[in-house]
Amino acid sequence: MRYRELTDLVDDVLGPVQGRLLLDELVLDALGNRTGAQALAAGVEPRAVWHALCDALDVPDARRWGTDPHRQAPPRPADR
Repeated sequence: MRYRELTDLVDDVLGPVQGRLLLDELVLDALGNRTGAQALAAGVEPRAVWHALCDALDVPDARRWGTDPHRQAPPRPADR
């Protein structure tokens, strides 16, 4: 997953305003008590950030990939 794909999913699933706010402000235990934005800046893979954000917000698997029926779901990181 690339950064652009992450931001597209954030906008589609969580909303462009609320999603970006959550990415910037929500501290996630799974990311070492960092926000998604901090984790990305530290080199964490976008797919790991996406899964951590979805897990924290209890986003069901069926909704995690947005409204595009052709979007491929990124696999979970190997360390999960």
